[in-house]
Amino acid sequence: MGTVAIGPMSFSVDVLAMLASILLATTVGNRVARARGAHADALLWMLIACALLAARAAYVLRYNDAYLGHPSSILDLRDGGWMGWVGVAAGVAVATWLGWRRPAQRPALAAATAAGLALWAGVALIAALQPKLEVGIPAVELTNLRGKPTQLQTFGGKPLVVNLWANWCPPCRREMPLLRDAQLRHAEVNFVFVNQMESSAAVRRYLEAPHIELDNVLLDQHSALSLAIRSQALPATLFFDARGRLVERRLGELSAASLAQRLARIVKVKASDNHMETQ
Repeated sequence: MGTVAIGPMSFSVDVLAMLASILLATTVGNRVARARGAHADALLWMLIACALLAARAAYVLRYNDAYLGHPSSILDLRDGGWMGWVGVAAGVAVATWLGWRRPAQRPALAAATAAGLALWAGVALIAALQPKLEVGIPAVELTNLRGKPTQLQTFGGKPLVVNLWANWCPPCRREMPLLRDAQLRHAEVNFVFVNQMESSAAVRRYLEAPHIELDNVLLDQHSALSLAIRSQALPATLFFDARGRLVERRLGELSAASLAQRLARIVKVKASDNHMETQ
């Protein structure tokens, strides 16, 4: 559903909608239960836990290769890895089963499920109805490490990943090896690393210290690219298809799974475009 930036922090609209739905569902469910002289707290949280577990498990299974090397990363929910429709289906199934087993709590469970689903569906509908503006590669002037002016458009013609980062940003540093490995593995995708508001000397020192060898490192000393995408949050990663159209903007740290998910989208778009052109 996209992201929302508040100051230096970024939040997934999908995750915010999920949290709001949980809050509304528990509030409505508890009120209905109290009005009928029943207690439903434990059942409501069991329902929510099952739905969240199912949504996370489905995502992990879908991108299992990204988690096999580091199983502990399954517990790192910062990557925003959920399959919402699986969670919704699991939640409805569990609510139905609990309602059958606990008739006294059935109205509370039904009301909580309906309220949560209504809010979730409403946010999804609003997001879907937003006008889809086609955004291209920003026309901003950057420089390479030698001080030569460079345009991002020169990297077009293939799917393009543009990562905005800075030395002082811990999440930027954590995801850098992941992006470097992806650059080495995916020759069909151009990766560009745009440093924000730091000197060439500072960037060189950082890249040399941990021996991170990157291609296409550029400098944005006036934060022109951040201004163009209307976000000062770091890290930020832009995913463009082969025609230079922005497919997705990710604010916050990438995981192996969340990067694989987004790379699949832009490579799939490229394949689809090529197929259309041959018709």
